Amino acid sequence: MPQRLHLVFGGELVDPQRTEFENVDDIHIVGMFSDYDSAYNAWKSEAQRTVDNAHMRYFIAHIHRLRDEEAEASSTEELGH
Repeated sequence: MPQRLHLVFGGELVDPQRTEFENVDDIHIVGMFSDYDSAYNAWKSEAQRTVDNAHMRYFIAHIHRLRDEEAEASSTEELGH
């Protein structure tokens, strides 16, 4: 079974109705987690900590979904990165 990785990150948004960050340099990287439950708990903690700021949002990115293990190379590798 492939490893499941989840990245929890967040920051202040330009508009609470969109997902565009005010300043990408200020994105808070909470951490990388090997299971969804741990990632969810970290996300929930940060979301609750910043609940008074309507522009602050945290997200869980499913990093393991970015790579297709069946393909010879990922799209990033194909671009030479």
